[in-house]
Amino acid sequence: MSTASSTQRLLLLDTASLYFRAFFGVKDLREAPDGTPTNAVRGLLDMIATLVRRFEPTHLVACWDNDWRPDFRVAAIPSYKAHRLVPGTEDKEEAPPELEVQVPIIRRALDAFGIPILGSDGYEADDVIGTLTARHKGRMPVSVVTGDRDLFQLVDDEADVTVVYTARGGVRDADVMREAELLDRYGIPSGPAYADMSMLRGDTSDGLPGVKGIGDKTAAQLITTYGSLTGLRQALADGDPAIKGARRTNLEAASDYLDVAPKVVLVADDAPLPDVPLTLPRELADPETVQQMVEAYDLGSPVGRLMQALGIRP
Repeated sequence: MSTASSTQRLLLLDTASLYFRAFFGVKDLREAPDGTPTNAVRGLLDMIATLVRRFEPTHLVACWDNDWRPDFRVAAIPSYKAHRLVPGTEDKEEAPPELEVQVPIIRRALDAFGIPILGSDGYEADDVIGTLTARHKGRMPVSVVTGDRDLFQLVDDEADVTVVYTARGGVRDADVMREAELLDRYGIPSGPAYADMSMLRGDTSDGLPGVKGIGDKTAAQLITTYGSLTGLRQALADGDPAIKGARRTNLEAASDYLDVAPKVVLVADDAPLPDVPLTLPRELADPETVQQMVEAYDLGSPVGRLMQALGIRP
């Protein structure tokens, strides 16, 4: 079992995943006095308040996409997230303009609260999460909050790393993914096995082709049988008679893809990040800015709820 301290917990937010969910989930498109939409801002602040109350973290980080489509992943698989590009651009992600205008406001609000925002040039938020998990697991429990299944690869019961998966029940009723949930839902026993399964299966939402004819169940069966993607590929090279027919043909045809898939699917655990305090703020870092934002964007209620959750007195 993990030796992590039960008195501490690190909560890592996949920030973009959450503010996209807030934007599409909060139907009230209430505008600030100047006409700026605020639903994603209000929704994200409320999400963080709910998460802090539910999981009682002592450490909290808003992980940021400094690069949503890193060069090293595109070099490995050029189709990676290519379908999300704004037509005619090479690096701009399609997003509703009503959301885009709120992202700087979100960042300003988090800064003013004193919630650490960490990104790394050339890396995605997933890589920031992977790096912080590697740094802190074993020292304290780590909970990753995301709507992205890719991060299931970090689940680790021994080190007490869980994923709070928001795609189904939202933040309030989010599933907490441990190894038992991975086994029950996908038939695979661990986070690394999930990553191997996802390489075989592919992911159309990320532009990863996968192996023809292999979906979740077949991928899980193959990884379970051979222990890992490496084990499967070795068995294929050794002429294992159990791998035959169209399955063998498709796996062999996907050899080049499987060579590079780990570079895309596996999150980094060594992204350059500053060593800054990650402790939960117990007072506002910039009270004046918080008050200005409350007045400019009519954020009194969500700001008040987050302050209450953090134990910050008005």
